[in-house]
Amino acid sequence: MPELPEVETVRRGLQPVMEGWRIAKMEVRRKDLRFPFQRDFAARLTGQTVTGLGRRAKYLLADLASGDVLLMHLGMSGSFRVIKDDEQKAPGKFHHPRVEDRAHDHVVFHMSSGASVVFNDPRRFGYMKIIARQAIEDEPLLSGLGPEPLGNQFDAAMLARSCANRKTSLKAALLDQRVVAGLGNIYVCEALFRAQLSPRRLAATLAAKAGQRKGVAGGEPTDHAKRLAAAIHAVLNQAIKAGGSSLRDHRQTSGELGYFQHSFQVYDRE
Repeated sequence: MPELPEVETVRRGLQPVMEGWRIAKMEVRRKDLRFPFQRDFAARLTGQTVTGLGRRAKYLLADLASGDVLLMHLGMSGSFRVIKDDEQKAPGKFHHPRVEDRAHDHVVFHMSSGASVVFNDPRRFGYMKIIARQAIEDEPLLSGLGPEPLGNQFDAAMLARSCANRKTSLKAALLDQRVVAGLGNIYVCEALFRAQLSPRRLAATLAAKAGQRKGVAGGEPTDHAKRLAAAIHAVLNQAIKAGGSSLRDHRQTSGELGYFQHSFQVYDRE
């Protein structure tokens, strides 16, 4: 499943052709993906201007002029590709050709920018949902998420507080989206290795023992917490710069592969 760097890479690829542009036409080629599309899904999007394109954890969030937000999740195999009217690869440009799989092109956004944004999902675990902006904080898919690991709230102190009273392993804690939003198996493994911490280590050891007494919210961050917070930040930024990790399905919106998988130090190794 795509993790934060892959979703952020997709967001950055879609932003120039969607943000500030109107959805001129929608094509929804089946009645469902992981979940059924809402009634009048295409009609509610057609004619709307995308005023902003953001990300929360592993979700893409398109703000619409109507006051709604389009939530999009890639699922296991979902991907977006951008097709421009004048799309031509410059001679000599390094490019991984994408084998077209039009049978699984389920949703197409025809933008006033002249680009078509195609959502392809062979396994159909992705989903899209329109949410009223005023209800976004109460949306069950988003309301329980922890802080963004690249946001201002995330630091060693926050990590220590979140883990102070947990009885799980570090890896299990970091995979819990209530602790840190957007991390998955790849980047948890890589960050723990860089921080020189065992994935089996107790999560509570990120907080000083003085903060682990009954009734105390959390202790001061230990050196372990400081190393781990720094490693998470570094790994995510490097992965985004590399276009994410392409193991099976992930591609950038241009069709090019991400290449952070070539920098793996421990993921998928026994």
